[in-house]
Amino acid sequence: MDRMIHTALNSIKNLYDVRMSTAQNLSSVDIPGFRKDLPNDGGSAFVQALDQASARVFNLETGKAGFSNTQGALKQTGLKTDISIVSQGYFYVQPTSANGEIALSRRGDLALNAEGFLINGADEKMLDVNLQPIELPPFTDIKISNIGEISIEPLSGPPGQFVLSGTFGLTSALNEKLTKHADGQIRRFDGTLPDPDQRATIAQGMLEASNVDTVSELVASLEAQRQFEMSVKFIKLAEDIDRGGAELMRLPQN
Repeated sequence: MDRMIHTALNSIKNLYDVRMSTAQNLSSVDIPGFRKDLPNDGGSAFVQALDQASARVFNLETGKAGFSNTQGALKQTGLKTDISIVSQGYFYVQPTSANGEIALSRRGDLALNAEGFLINGADEKMLDVNLQPIELPPFTDIKISNIGEISIEPLSGPPGQFVLSGTFGLTSALNEKLTKHADGQIRRFDGTLPDPDQRATIAQGMLEASNVDTVSELVASLEAQRQFEMSVKFIKLAEDIDRGGAELMRLPQN
C-alpha cells in the first residue's frame, strides 16, 4: 500500500518538471531565438535498506535541464537592425543581471541603448570577438555581413560612406554540451563558455522565431494534467484499500 502511494507521489513530482517546462515554453513562444526547455532527465528508485527494497520510492534527476537546439522559423522583417544566425551557433551577450555573467543567445532584435551600446530585445549587451560590449556612434545606416562584421554610415560622416565599427563575437558551439542555468542563460554545464570561432553565419533583415511548437506544448500540458489526475486517484484508491483493511481488522471474532 505504501509503495502504491509513494509511486503515485513520485509520478506527481516528475510531472512538476514537465508542467514547469511547458508553461515556460508557452509563455516564450513570441521571443525571438528562444530555445524550447526540456524536462530534466531522471527517473525513480526504491530506497535500499538492509539489502532489501523498502516501500519508499523517490524521484531522481540527472544533470541540468536541457533544451531543444532545433532552429526556429526564419522571418523576413526588412529591418536592418534585425539579424539572425542561419546556421548552428550563438551570439555572446552580457545579461543585465547583477553578476552580468556572459552567456550565449540566438536573439537578434537589436537596438542602441542610451549609452550607445548595441543590445538585443532582452536588454542584453551584444559582445564582440574580444567579448567586450559593442559600442557604436550615432549612425544613419548599418550593414552587417554574414560573418558578423558591422559597418555603419556615421551621422557626422559623408553620405554613403560606411566605416567598419565592430564584429559580433560568434561561436558555432560544435560538439559542446550546453544547458540553461538557474538564470535561464545558456552556457556549458560547468558554467564556462566555448571560445569564439566566427563559424556561424548571419543574415541581416531576418529574425529567428522561437522553436516552440505551440500545439505540441498544449497537448503535453493536457497529457500531464490527465496523468496528475490519475496519480491523485491512485492515492485515493490506496486510502480506500487501507481503510477497508482496517475495517476488516476490527470485525468481531468468535
